Amino acid sequence: MRLLLDTHVLVWWWTNDPRLSHGARKAISRESNDILVSAASAWELATKQRLGKLGLPDAVDRFGELCAADGFSHLAVSWAHAQQAGAYRLAHRDPFDRLLAAQAELERLTLITADPALAAFPAKRLW
Repeated sequence: MRLLLDTHVLVWWWTNDPRLSHGARKAISRESNDILVSAASAWELATKQRLGKLGLPDAVDRFGELCAADGFSHLAVSWAHAQQAGAYRLAHRDPFDRLLAAQAELERLTLITADPALAAFPAKRLW
């Protein structure tokens, strides 16, 4: 299974947060699954850090290192992802969510997210 982590899921994984569901934790832990992390998550975390809304001081500076240590693969943002994210006719205004949904849809990934607002997008989800 190929899985894309929503940004909050990535943070909860790194901090062993109890809000991470048992199903999500099990799917991320399964060695046979490919876990991908979007460049959009790096952008979102850097934005949150700049705004003082991120309680993980090393998450931005060590983003690549932390992902690699967990065996997570990088998912770059392509022009096709950007076009799809912008083309959704949904009222959802969060650009990070729109981009993750577009990546999951176009790359045929299952998006691991606790965010119920992402149910409106045509991407497979797991929680």
